[in-house]
Amino acid sequence: MSRRGGPRFIDVHCHLHDEAFDDDRDEVVERALKSGVEIIITSTLSIRELKKALDIAEKYDCVKVSAGFNPLNFSVLDAEEVAREIKRLRDKIVAIGEVGLDFFYARGEERERQVDIFRFWISLASELKLPLVIHSRSAGKYAIEVLVKEGYDRVLMHAFDGSSGWALKGVSRGFMFSIPPSVMRSQQKVKLVKSIPIEHLMVESDAPVLGPEPEKRNEPSNVVVSATKIAEIKGVDLNEACEVLYLNSKSFFRF
Repeated sequence: MSRRGGPRFIDVHCHLHDEAFDDDRDEVVERALKSGVEIIITSTLSIRELKKALDIAEKYDCVKVSAGFNPLNFSVLDAEEVAREIKRLRDKIVAIGEVGLDFFYARGEERERQVDIFRFWISLASELKLPLVIHSRSAGKYAIEVLVKEGYDRVLMHAFDGSSGWALKGVSRGFMFSIPPSVMRSQQKVKLVKSIPIEHLMVESDAPVLGPEPEKRNEPSNVVVSATKIAEIKGVDLNEACEVLYLNSKSFFRF
């Protein structure tokens, strides 16, 4: 159903299982496919979300599942329960994530517990040889420091809100960075795209949030917006940029 001969896209990070799409998920997927999106990776944060996402992936051939854990859940027991499910369902999961740090909300001892649980997920990804999709709100520097110390480099920093300097430290380790449609209205994201070589970029929607317009529901078809803006910032041909971004994603997830 995607356009023949037109640009191809992979939405490497969204939340298609979110209740925001419960009333019209068929149409949302249809619009994505018509826009050239070949694969949509929906990223979960709990056991409940994982079960729902797997059901959705059963229905739509284009949907893949990344299984993660909410950084604001400080329960080691909950993390271990999700990890057992990931091991059991290994063949149905393309990545671990999103996992990571959220220093926007966490304070004091909570941050230390987040780092401990983050290390647990890095270890699991290494054991299962799966890519890691990282949440690092207000904690970009710290997340990259932990990842470097733990020595796992098959990493995608999703919607990174840190400095370009720290992003380039990640790039030096081979990390990838996915750019949401909010690049249309975020100077920080524009700076990030300027700094990072296109070979280390991918596109994500992070739907239903981080769309081109702040108050409007975002959806996977809007990765086209991300790709168009990346091409503009980089000053490269749109079709060439789209193909590089697509192949980056395909290679990283080993599709």
